Amino acid sequence: MKSIWKTPLSVHDVNERAKNTLSDHLKISFTHVENDSLTARMPITRESMQPMGIMHGGATAALAETVGSAAANYCVDQSKFVCVGLDLNINHLRPMHTGHVDAIARPLHLGKTTQVWDIRIHDPEGKLVSVARLTMMVLTNPSGK
Repeated sequence: MKSIWKTPLSVHDVNERAKNTLSDHLKISFTHVENDSLTARMPITRESMQPMGIMHGGATAALAETVGSAAANYCVDQSKFVCVGLDLNINHLRPMHTGHVDAIARPLHLGKTTQVWDIRIHDPEGKLVSVARLTMMVLTNPSGK
């Protein structure tokens, strides 16, 4: 299968790019790159929980947007374009109390002005925790670099 990445992508590079962002606060780390997907992991910690003792839906949404947004920006020539979130829809299917979750982002559409990403969030046993669809807008890079 042909790779979707227009900008070279490695786990190291995408983790470096995410330093000092919300990803650090939620301890999100990128773990795996395939020709058509990017995977990130988020531990369930005090910072990602709600008072009821389960993973906060906002933290799950942040994980989905983090992995989808990172993937989107590696599907364009970053010297010319930047991708920003336009819409995020997420369904929470099962609560998580401990451990971690993995989010896998795969494109549904890679257009010139928009991208649509499918993000599946699983528990360590592979059970589906949440599903998300992220729409990204492709803009001209204002910095030109």
